[in-house]
Amino acid sequence: MELKKTLLVGCFEVKPMTFPDQRGTLTKTFHRKEFKRLGLNSDWAEDFFTYSKKDVIRGMHLQLPPYDQFKLVYCLYGEVLDVLLDLRSSSLSFGKTHSLKLSSKKKNGIYISKGIAHGFLSLTEKSLLTYTVSNVHSPKHDTGVSWNSFGFEWPVKNPIISDRDKTLEELKNFNSPF
Repeated sequence: MELKKTLLVGCFEVKPMTFPDQRGTLTKTFHRKEFKRLGLNSDWAEDFFTYSKKDVIRGMHLQLPPYDQFKLVYCLYGEVLDVLLDLRSSSLSFGKTHSLKLSSKKKNGIYISKGIAHGFLSLTEKSLLTYTVSNVHSPKHDTGVSWNSFGFEWPVKNPIISDRDKTLEELKNFNSPF
């Protein structure tokens, strides 16, 4: 397994182990011993996936303490532009963003630290993302910032945004507990 640093402290692009043969490939997206060797959290509590149509923006989401989460995200089908926003006021990368394309072809993923808001834009007709997280979902602690309030230029003219995401507060009004 290989890690590539991002612009945000504690977040990494993950290049998993892939084993090809005449049938296709097997890709190992998580290995506890390897994560421990790399110094990454590997105490997972919940796993889920999202299915999105082209031009859907989901985000920018995170959970507040004590239900804050490390996340491991992969795109199993299609391609997305994955976007991270550092909301940790004590971080050297506070307020900065990092984006990268995740795709089923590249088989890459993203490891996201606590205090990082996460979102993505679906670039293909269908995209399927899987999330492995270190804490269970808590609706009371679930929050985020508005997708268009932090200066990121999303490459889409008419994004599809959920009603919930339309009501998230702007970054300038977000009071960070991190």
